[in-house]
Amino acid sequence: MPELSIKNFKTGALVAAASGSILIILSLLLGKASFFLLLNGNLGFIADKAFTYITYLGDGMIWIPIAAYVLLFRKKYTVLLLGSILYSTIFAQIPKHFLFNGEPRPTKLITDWSSIHIVPGVFLNSVDSFPSGHTTTASSIYLLFCLLIPKKWIIPAGCLYMYLVGYSRIYLAQHFPFDVGAGMIGGIISVYFSLRLQDWKDQYSSKH
Repeated sequence: MPELSIKNFKTGALVAAASGSILIILSLLLGKASFFLLLNGNLGFIADKAFTYITYLGDGMIWIPIAAYVLLFRKKYTVLLLGSILYSTIFAQIPKHFLFNGEPRPTKLITDWSSIHIVPGVFLNSVDSFPSGHTTTASSIYLLFCLLIPKKWIIPAGCLYMYLVGYSRIYLAQHFPFDVGAGMIGGIISVYFSLRLQDWKDQYSSKH
């Protein structure tokens, strides 16, 4: 069984950190609402449909096939999996519902809806914007697979997945780029702590 690829993880984490930081910095420089409107433009019917489905790849239910893969083929790293699920949930939900409870989402903060591209049929949440839970999940899964798959292609492939899920939240008018950037960084923290848990578990097992 292949060992964890720490090198892939470091590279993937660097990409996610840089991407998240750029989104946060540009949000601060341009203004959270202005930067959102810059990225939220209408890309057409196909994009509307595509991002409506792509966004589900960051939903909590996506952990089910991920867990099945790990339990079937990489059972040694079950602690890493469970830690990633737990920490990504904590880092997304505690700020969202307790620390920044009621933080307005784009369609509440921006009163002129004519300036927002709204995809028909998509339910628009109005509060609890920070951070993007979908992006936190996608970032965590991206970095988890950087560890589990010791191939270089996993970095661009996983990064594309994280970007698409993150952008879907902006395109569907559910989150600001600021929230998405924070979600990317939240994924790094989640998987890093999970890796430490896996290390402690491995060290304990080797002594007993």
